[in-house]
Amino acid sequence: MTGNAPARLLIGVSPRILRQVPVELGFRGKTLQYLEQSVAHWVMSLGAIVVMVPTVERDSLIRPSDVDVPDIVQSLDGLILQGGADIDPRTYGEVASHAIGPVDGLRDRFELTLVRAFAAAGKPVLGLCRGHQLINVAFGGTLWQDLKFDGVTDACHVRAEAYDEHSHTLSIGAGTWLASVYPGVAEARVNSIHHQAIKRLGDGLVAEAWSSDGVIEAVRGHGEGFIVGVQWHPEFHDGRDPGLLAADPLMRAFLEAAAARRSAAAL
Repeated sequence: MTGNAPARLLIGVSPRILRQVPVELGFRGKTLQYLEQSVAHWVMSLGAIVVMVPTVERDSLIRPSDVDVPDIVQSLDGLILQGGADIDPRTYGEVASHAIGPVDGLRDRFELTLVRAFAAAGKPVLGLCRGHQLINVAFGGTLWQDLKFDGVTDACHVRAEAYDEHSHTLSIGAGTWLASVYPGVAEARVNSIHHQAIKRLGDGLVAEAWSSDGVIEAVRGHGEGFIVGVQWHPEFHDGRDPGLLAADPLMRAFLEAAAARRSAAAL
C-alpha cells in the first residue's frame, strides 16, 4: 500500500473439510481444511485479499477455541461460502433419506453461524453451490435431498465423470437484481455439479434464476444488504468454455458491495 491508497478488501472464504485423508497425502489421522484455488484466484484477480476462515467449535474437547464469530465478522469485509458436502437435513428439520451424501455437521453449524452473523452486520455474503443452499437453510428454508429421488426432475444436474464440464441453461428473471448484473442476458449456460436444490425458499429470499425444469439457480436477500447465492460454480467459468456465463460481473458486484459497506462504516 502506498500513499493514501485504501487497504485492499479482506474477503473470508470458508474451507472445505477433508476428514479421511488419502494415505499418499500424509497427515495420517489428521483433518484438512482447504480452499480449491479457483475461488481464491477469482477473488484475488479482482484486487481483494482472500482469508481462509477455518471451521472451529468453541466447545471442542480437543482444542477449545478462543475465536469468536463477531471477531471474524468485524475483521473481514465479506464472506464467500464454497461448495462441498451435502448439508445435514437435520439443520432444516428433516430426516436424512438414503439418497443423501456424506455430511459434516460441524461445518454446517459453523457456516450457518457465519452467514447469520455477516448478514446481521450488513456485510455481503456470496454462496456458491452448497453455499447457495446453506444461505437458504440459514434463513429457514429447506432443500430437496436429491432431485431425482424426490421426483423433482428427470433432468441431470450432476455427472460425476464430467464434473464442471457438465452444463445446462438457465433463465434469469426479468427485472431482477441478477438481470442488472448481466444486462441483456435472459438465458445463459452454467456448469452444474449438484444433486440437491432449494425446496422452500428461506425468509426474505427471492429466486432470480431457474433451470428449464424449474430448479432455483439463484437467490438474493430482499433488502439493502448483499446476500446472494448461485447454484453453479462461477469460479470454474475460467474461459475454457466461452459459452458459459461470465463470472467476473458477479464477483465485481460482491466486491463493490463490500467496499460500499466498508465506506459506510467509516463515516
